[in-house]
Amino acid sequence: MNSQDLSILSLVTNASLLVQVVMLLLMLISITSWTIIFRKWFAIRAAQSATNAFEGEFWRGAELNSLYQNVSTSKGDPGPLARIFEAGMREFRRARQKGAPGAPPSANSGDSSTMLDPSSRAMRAALQREMDALESSLAFLASAGSVSPYIGLFGTVWGIMNAFRGLANVQQATLAAVAPGIAEALVATAIGLFAAIPAVVAYNRYSYDIDRLANRFETFTDEFSNILHRHAR
Repeated sequence: MNSQDLSILSLVTNASLLVQVVMLLLMLISITSWTIIFRKWFAIRAAQSATNAFEGEFWRGAELNSLYQNVSTSKGDPGPLARIFEAGMREFRRARQKGAPGAPPSANSGDSSTMLDPSSRAMRAALQREMDALESSLAFLASAGSVSPYIGLFGTVWGIMNAFRGLANVQQATLAAVAPGIAEALVATAIGLFAAIPAVVAYNRYSYDIDRLANRFETFTDEFSNILHRHAR
């Protein structure tokens, strides 16, 4: 390699085969991370917007059966909170339909917990499904953020080893002789950091946003269970 040609492109194309493989792997990790980052950004923003809209409609005093019909027949995506509500309301309606016909009043009044248990379980299951969907692919961001710098460092160490081994064939060791090899090795570390930093930042931010959504879902589930308990009584 010409010692004067230290452009990034030249350093990458003239790097040793193993260092090039490391750089390619890091670029694939970076591309995958950015794809997940953008997809998750849109998914979380959509979940927050849909949750805000449904909460506003629910707490304005909408009639539960009417709201259930609107959610269950919606052609678009009603949002995660609406699906949790739908799951709980569906089981509650089924329990009331089973217990109402021909049952004595005392039996119906004593079966409030029987009607609420399926509803509570359905909402918990729906909440877990929504959380699994929101948290999908976050593990890759965490892995990319923690592993990428070490992969880049491996490429750097290997490149520096090759650079110093090349000095054995040089009569006089100078900085100009070893600089290109060291420079191309350090590019691997730079690419590793480029892949790791956005992944770590996105993971921390999205984890915070998802935790806040989870708290809102759990709070709504508890409050809606209280409302259904009053209806059951």
